[in-house]
Amino acid sequence: MAEHTRVLIVGSGPAGLTAAIYSARAQLRPIVIEGEPSSTTDQPGGQLMLTTDVENFPGFPEAISGPDLMVKMRDQAARFGADLRVEKVHKLDTTTRPFRAWLGGDVEPSITADAVILATGARSLMLNVPGEERYLSHGLSTCATCDGFFFRGQDIAVIGGGDSALEEALFLTRFASSVTVIHRRDSLRASKIMQERAFAHEKIRFEWNTQVTEIIGDDNVVGIKVRGTISEEERVLLVTGVFVAIGHVPNTTLVTDQVDLEHNGYVRTTMGSFTNIDGLFAAGDVQDDVYRQAVTSAGSGCIAAIDAERWLEAQGI
Repeated sequence: MAEHTRVLIVGSGPAGLTAAIYSARAQLRPIVIEGEPSSTTDQPGGQLMLTTDVENFPGFPEAISGPDLMVKMRDQAARFGADLRVEKVHKLDTTTRPFRAWLGGDVEPSITADAVILATGARSLMLNVPGEERYLSHGLSTCATCDGFFFRGQDIAVIGGGDSALEEALFLTRFASSVTVIHRRDSLRASKIMQERAFAHEKIRFEWNTQVTEIIGDDNVVGIKVRGTISEEERVLLVTGVFVAIGHVPNTTLVTDQVDLEHNGYVRTTMGSFTNIDGLFAAGDVQDDVYRQAVTSAGSGCIAAIDAERWLEAQGI
């Protein structure tokens, strides 16, 4: 027989764990499904588990590593009584009341819940080239606002050709000596105004018709191997920072055919964390395609927990 909970939280990044802290303190005894360590889309702790020093999360003036921050948040949630489980939800049914969730390979529903907070996050699209996994957080990043400060006075490469890539490049000019935007075509997908700003900036240069074939280094990144998409010429660009900005994909597989999504696939929320389904709330990067910061995710997790608590009270559940 399925186990029942008033609040089920799916995901354990800053949004999910903050939602767990607030829900647990409200005596809702939430069950938190953290994800699986082997998963690339919903690992426990979310994307911060791949981050070294975090210097922009309030309360840590000397910085804290991403994994250490998530351990502290997890311990705090557990202290207040959240039931944290290192498992994976492979199916979620929001068409019935209570909602039903299947864990692992279970054939029958494992958990039923009066309310669900979806905090499954998003994942950065990667290049899938040699060296990329090795140097992630060791000179290679997917977030300029998170890590740009660490690259003061350095030569940096940004991979991509859309608005995100140019936003990253322009932001990085505050710190870098030079920023090279590498794009596999001879024109950008970015909006005209973003292109004008990037073209006009003295620190930004472009490598057209060029693709990255390998990230190289010793303990940290020292360069990238590139190849011309037309000339097929191969060479090495000496950079000590690489920012991959080819897009993000929200982890919405569990609810794709059930909940309203934005045009870009993110969960649509209104009035805080409410979705179009009563009792289903969304928080963090699964619904945020603008800010994508640990602190904003934590804030939205707080909002979702309060929304869920008040909704349950209004329903008399």
